[in-house]
Amino acid sequence: MNTSVKRLLLTVIGAPAAALAVWALAVPVAGTTLTARMGDGTQLVGPVLVVVTSLLAGLAGWGLLAVLERFASQPGRTWTIIALIVLALSLFGPVGNAVGIAATLVLLLLHLVVGAALVLGLPRR
Repeated sequence: MNTSVKRLLLTVIGAPAAALAVWALAVPVAGTTLTARMGDGTQLVGPVLVVVTSLLAGLAGWGLLAVLERFASQPGRTWTIIALIVLALSLFGPVGNAVGIAATLVLLLLHLVVGAALVLGLPRR
């Protein structure tokens, strides 16, 4: 396995690990309840949801980067712009759907941590 693939794998695995660390500090340690509105009800945001969602985001980002590296003239720059736009749009989820101020802040932090890990780690420099 070449170093580029190793770096990508570490980034895609590192983003969920970082998110899980934030979740662990916020929920079990600080006692925050992470709940989000989903349709007519609410959903508790647990560790499995945090890991699966951030892993899917990382895999999607990696996939997009692979496509851009094949077809775009400046794949890293293009990917970074798209990723930052997606990150900014993703912040509307916690703002509009989190239950409570603490949950909103923690969910925003989760989005920012995963986004930062992927934006900094995926594209080649």
